[in-house]
Parts: sequence; structure tokens; C-alpha cells
Amino acid sequence: MDVVENPEQNRFELALDGGTALVAYRRDGNRLVLVHTEVPAQFAGQGVGSRLAKGVFELIRASGRKAVVRCEFLKGWIAKHREYDDIIDG
Repeated sequence: MDVVENPEQNRFELALDGGTALVAYRRDGNRLVLVHTEVPAQFAGQGVGSRLAKGVFELIRASGRKAVVRCEFLKGWIAKHREYDDIIDG
């Protein structure tokens, strides 16, 4: 299961067996402002949030866009994964 972008809903999604983890965003030109991460409660503590985050930043990088991180979970994750500093904008 891979992270996919759902532009109609302004979010990235990770389909799980029994739910969907997501990162909601808003567009700002060539930047995506990442505002909220949601992981179904039954998947808490299983690394789903990290899998989701990695997939989101990989998709943003591949698309040539930049990320503005406003979500507290993603701020904490990105602080430990400096390999994505090149796509973080603000």
C-alpha cells in the first residue's frame, strides 16, 4: 500500500485495512501547506504516521513542489529526517 495524492480532496492518503490515514493540505502556488495528519486510532503506534509522512514528502519531491509544514506531527517527523530539507519552504 502506497501513499497517493487525492487532489480533489486536497489530501494525501494511505489506504489501510480498515481505514485511511491522511495528510490534508492547502495549495499556495507551487507549495503545499501541510495542515493536518490523521491516523485511525486502531493503527496508532504502528509506524503508520511515519510511512505516511515519508510517502507524502517523496511525492512532493517527485512533483517538483515544496512543502510548508504547519502540522505538529509532521514538524516533529521532518526534524528527524533532514534528507527532506531541500523541499521544505518556510
